[in-house]
Amino acid sequence: QVQLVESGGGLVQAGGSLRLSCAASERITNSYHTGWFRQSPGREREFVAALTAIGARTYYADSVKDRFAISRDNDKNTVYLLMNSLKPEDTAVYYCAAMKSGNVYYSQDYDYWGQGTQVTVSS
Repeated sequence: QVQLVESGGGLVQAGGSLRLSCAASERITNSYHTGWFRQSPGREREFVAALTAIGARTYYADSVKDRFAISRDNDKNTVYLLMNSLKPEDTAVYYCAAMKSGNVYYSQDYDYWGQGTQVTVSS
């Protein structure tokens, strides 16, 4: 059972930056596809970014493209989400997830989830 623990959330002003971290309990970073999703009250969980196991290909939602960057540190078994130029509409609980195979855009394809970290962007 892979365990994922997110950290790095908090309160930031619009235009600011945050870096989220997702620490895994075992070596997953080049064995599992990893993704970040977010959910705000009254809305469904939505895809934010993903990083493939092999080749480290990246995928982003249109709403965050050119502002967010997903990366990983294989030695630390950690996946990061660097968020720049934050907007109030980025406010949500952010979750990291991992899977062996599937469609990186689909939350239902992911096998393991973290507990989430709150990001609040003030205007």
